[in-house]
Amino acid sequence: MKMPSGNIDKAMFAPCGMNCMVCYKHCYHKKPCAGCLNSHRGKPEHCRKCKIKDCIKEKQATYCFECLEYPCKQIKNLENSYNQRYQASLMKNSAFVREHGIEPFMEIQKEKYTCPKCGGIISIHDRECSECQEKIDR
Repeated sequence: MKMPSGNIDKAMFAPCGMNCMVCYKHCYHKKPCAGCLNSHRGKPEHCRKCKIKDCIKEKQATYCFECLEYPCKQIKNLENSYNQRYQASLMKNSAFVREHGIEPFMEIQKEKYTCPKCGGIISIHDRECSECQEKIDR
């Protein structure tokens, strides 16, 4: 799957701060995940059963950073996991979106996660391009 040339769908920004566009499940599969805020089509089980998404729905908010309890234990645990495993901060993503909006965030993400060799999407999870399968360190 190539990185879109236009704007990235805002629904690809998950409540927790993840850019679903660069998730391995969205990048590689014949039935790609439509993103956290869209349907369950193509979603892995752990995303369908996400407690963070259930919590945000219960609180009638769109993003975790809108909650008075942010960052909660669930967000802190996910943040620690993404920091250690992928050298990424979902809380920094959320802070940027809160301050500047989703569109500027997605433009920066597009630059960061577009394969310089072929224009594919570099997965945040394994740093592999969706098209040429090159490992790209960022």
